Amino acid sequence: QVQLVESGGGSVQAGGSLRLSCAASGRTFSSYNMGWFRQAPGKEREVVAAISGSGISRYYADSVKDRFTVSRDNAKNALYLQMNNLKPDDTAVYSCAAATGAPAHTLGRVSMYDYWGQGTQVTVSS
Repeated sequence: QVQLVESGGGSVQAGGSLRLSCAASGRTFSSYNMGWFRQAPGKEREVVAAISGSGISRYYADSVKDRFTVSRDNAKNALYLQMNNLKPDDTAVYSCAAATGAPAHTLGRVSMYDYWGQGTQVTVSS
């Protein structure tokens, strides 16, 4: 069992920045692919960014590729998402998730993630 807890959400003006954190349990954290997802009211959940266990491979949705950076610190069992130049369309609940036993080439496949955090709200005003 893997437990995940997000933090760092809040309300910012368009053009501002936020840094999200995800604290994870587990003795084999470095073997998990980790991802950030978001869901806005009335819309389906989408993959925002993901990173392989080693941190070598990364995946980004086209809508955030030039603005967001995903990283991890395996010594701290932690995952991060640096969000710059935020836009109102980024408003959503952001969740982190773990994919256990998944290869790096599946980073962008939502079906591979089997543990989820409770989410943190990000609100961007115009």
